[in-house]
Amino acid sequence: MAALLEVRKLEAFYGPTRVLEGIDFEVAEGGITTILGANGAGKTTTLRALSGLVRRTGEIRLAGQRIDGHSTEKTAALGIAHVPDGRGTLVNMTVEENLRVGAYLRRGKAEVEQDMARMFGYFPRLRERRGQQAGTLSGGEQQMLAISRALMQRPRLLLMDEPSFGLAPLVIREIFEIMRVVNREEGVGILLVEQNVARALEIADHAWLLETGRTVISGTAKQLRDDAQIRRSYLGF
Repeated sequence: MAALLEVRKLEAFYGPTRVLEGIDFEVAEGGITTILGANGAGKTTTLRALSGLVRRTGEIRLAGQRIDGHSTEKTAALGIAHVPDGRGTLVNMTVEENLRVGAYLRRGKAEVEQDMARMFGYFPRLRERRGQQAGTLSGGEQQMLAISRALMQRPRLLLMDEPSFGLAPLVIREIFEIMRVVNREEGVGILLVEQNVARALEIADHAWLLETGRTVISGTAKQLRDDAQIRRSYLGF
């Protein structure tokens, strides 16, 4: 399967501090890759670096096109959508207004309306609350809204940072099922950072493990899931 995202020698910095130590990885076209590691390993920083939210060096290619010199806005316009940790909903706007913000780079009004209907099909609770302020939604509903807003960009690649954090098991199951549908039926590639290692390895095709900004293990999700030593030493299950 061809690579949608190719990353080579990626370094990322907060001020003078280097957080990523020249990592390499890929996300296949239409695939799901998960980044694993302890707190502070550099997982969230990796997603921020891809979106241009922190200073970075190295080479990033999307569908063969080099994008590491692009701004955050241009990166989004080329097809990378980011669902950040903490959800990032615009709390003073309604559900519908949040979704329209997600489509602000698009021009076709009819297609935007169709996509909004599709988001309400994925998450019917958002339809019921379309006129409600996002800040009054439950945590699970805010996560659904954050994912839907990102999908309104019509991305080729979806960056997801801890989508299950703080959510009830039933809500987590619902969100992960929609992620599968989006990946399978729309062909959207997903790069997933997720604290629930077992669930991440269940949904992903490939996985790589970060430790203090360096890649220590990579392979298929099945290889990591089936290796008892890796599970005990690094994954905690």
